[in-house]
Amino acid sequence: MIDVWTLVRFVHIVGAALWVGGQLTISLAVLPPVRTLLGPDRRVSVLRSVGRRFAVITMAVFLPSQLATGLLLAWHNGVTWQSLTEAGYGRLLLAKLALFALVMVAASVHGIAQGRGRAWLARAAATAALTGSLGVLLLATGLTAG
Repeated sequence: MIDVWTLVRFVHIVGAALWVGGQLTISLAVLPPVRTLLGPDRRVSVLRSVGRRFAVITMAVFLPSQLATGLLLAWHNGVTWQSLTEAGYGRLLLAKLALFALVMVAASVHGIAQGRGRAWLARAAATAALTGSLGVLLLATGLTAG
């Protein structure tokens, strides 16, 4: 039976899948041909446009939906500050939240570094954000299994 909590969980999972999928698509499908097919000036323009659009979608859609549905699911499951320190589900959720916060920091560093023309820092931050996002998905998978 599909109830409102199934729908909330569905929105949470679809939002995460689209956000991480977007990162993977940009990293694996967009960046390589842009780097090889476009000259330096056009490359910077295209990548900056793609990055800004993805950042706007993240801030306007993904982040609010993930936070809202995550908080609702935590409330529904009776998660408290104290339960986050308990072994099992609590610690796994705390690890997921901490890693998600680090991913947001890495994504912010990426945007700032990209805007200031520090390509090596932007690339390192993007790699950290993508790796961390995959880790968040892995931890989330553990939450649903337990």
